Amino acid sequence: MRGAAHAAEQISPAYRRRRAKNRQLEVGENAASLQNQLVVYTLINGMDQKKARETRRKQQLQEPEPAPSSHDTAGVATAAPLPLPASPPIQCFPTSSTNIHHQLSMLDVLEKIGISRHFAGEIKSVLDFTYSRWLQRDEEIMLETETCAMAFRILRMNGYDVSSDSLSHLTEASVHLNDTRSLLELYKVSQVSTSKDELILDSIGSWSGRLLKEQLRSSKAQRTTTLLREVEHALDGPFYTTLDRLEHKMNIEQFDFMEHQMLYLPWQRNQDLLALGVMDFSTSQIVCQQELQHLESWVKDSRLNQLPFARQKLAYFYLSAAGTMLPGELSDARILWAKNGALTTVVDDFFDVGGSKKELENLTTLVEMWDKHKEIQYYSKHVEIVFSAIYNSVNQLGAKASAVQGRNVTKHFVDIWQDLMRNMMTEVEWRETGYIPTPEEYMENAVVTFALGPIVLPALYFIGPKITEYTVRDTEYNKLFRLMSTCGRLLNDVQTYEREYIDGKINSVSLLVHHSGGSMTILEAREELQEPIDTCRRDLLRLVLKEDSVMPRLCKELFWKMCKTCYFFYYKGDAFSSPEEKVGAVDAVIHEPLQLPMNLLPGLDLS
Repeated sequence: MRGAAHAAEQISPAYRRRRAKNRQLEVGENAASLQNQLVVYTLINGMDQKKARETRRKQQLQEPEPAPSSHDTAGVATAAPLPLPASPPIQCFPTSSTNIHHQLSMLDVLEKIGISRHFAGEIKSVLDFTYSRWLQRDEEIMLETETCAMAFRILRMNGYDVSSDSLSHLTEASVHLNDTRSLLELYKVSQVSTSKDELILDSIGSWSGRLLKEQLRSSKAQRTTTLLREVEHALDGPFYTTLDRLEHKMNIEQFDFMEHQMLYLPWQRNQDLLALGVMDFSTSQIVCQQELQHLESWVKDSRLNQLPFARQKLAYFYLSAAGTMLPGELSDARILWAKNGALTTVVDDFFDVGGSKKELENLTTLVEMWDKHKEIQYYSKHVEIVFSAIYNSVNQLGAKASAVQGRNVTKHFVDIWQDLMRNMMTEVEWRETGYIPTPEEYMENAVVTFALGPIVLPALYFIGPKITEYTVRDTEYNKLFRLMSTCGRLLNDVQTYEREYIDGKINSVSLLVHHSGGSMTILEAREELQEPIDTCRRDLLRLVLKEDSVMPRLCKELFWKMCKTCYFFYYKGDAFSSPEEKVGAVDAVIHEPLQLPMNLLPGLDLS
């Protein structure tokens, strides 16, 4: 019995009768597709198990072959997608029960192991049905703490309009102190706040987090169960501080068959779901390795590795792309994201430490001239390498995006780079003249110089939906960009202020201290910036989840993915500048195969 359910049965005599009746009802039209069977992927088709195992053993003993690539008309090499033949279907949701908790738990498992996109139709039916019950304030949802919290979190993150006021009955007194799973769901729900005015969520997060920490500190809390490991992981950082694919891998490797028996799924069906998760992750790793190999060749071909001042951050940028953009058809978006991320890092380093004033002016002029750049001479070899890499990549990727969109979007790519260069030159002028801007002046310029524009904005054209010029000019587009960039810029400033102060650079932390006239310390300035960081994140999430929108939802999610990436690198320090901090994450997502416990392997059919 979960949390408030026991008390609820005493308060509402009709509760048991209603639940019994509900279990006999059909889900109805909204959930009719729950009985549909979905085709899932397999790595091997048409082989018997013995031949499949022999093939895998041979592959493990052989050196990996060079990754195949395909070339489009624009001359951009991309990793060739692996064909994934069809296999016998899996019936995912328990069709014999209308219990909302079971349905939501199953949905949550699919999300945790990274295969929810294969069950989009069924999930939509479950969510529609759950939302209809939510609007009716159904007792099966509202009077069970875990179900209520999980329903709110999942519905909100899928764009359904749910108010946190509906959680006002969930207080510390209403939850059994030893009900770890309900406390964990409450702690998770507090993190999906979309406004600073959602004080209910802040309160829930405060006391549920405190109680969970007390459980972990208690002598009885043996951190060997999957649930307690999940609690420890949740307390270590909110969901928006990690990358999806890292979470998927961890959850697959820690998959608990016994725990998932609560979902009323047969043992074999649990095995089928785990097998699908394993195959999906393993297949995506092969694609990632091919794409990264192509990108590493591009760095050499572009001579970016010959620039002594430039940090080599290609792997980190590709990690952020591969860790958040999962479907194979998004290869072009991942490639662009990583290439432009690497290029913006090179440009940032050139402006910070690598280039003289004349070199920076020369590079800026070349970008401004663009098609007429041949009229301008290169001031140095470094300028020639940097500009050529930008020019060739922008034109090639722009041509490909134009083909996808059915209109010329290359000029927009160029405009984004020109804006970046102009704003970077503004910072150079401030540094040269000793001018100290106001915090407002600094942020107006810094949202551009944080250099997320060339990474995120062009990638929108490869996500799928058509992006019209009207969409790009709409205020929503600009607001999404500014919220994402402001959040990222402030996160970066809070963690890098010390190094930048030594280098003689200004940022939002040092500016707050300077303009306070000495009344504010560095620590106080960092603490003060936490509120605008939280506000930007919440406002961005609200805009991403908003239904009536000019920007397609798939495109809006790209801004949220970059926001999560910024948290991933700057939540607990400046992990981006560290050459080792996130290497383990790169290996986990791209290189290291899944490590499954021996007790999960028997009977796991991957053939």
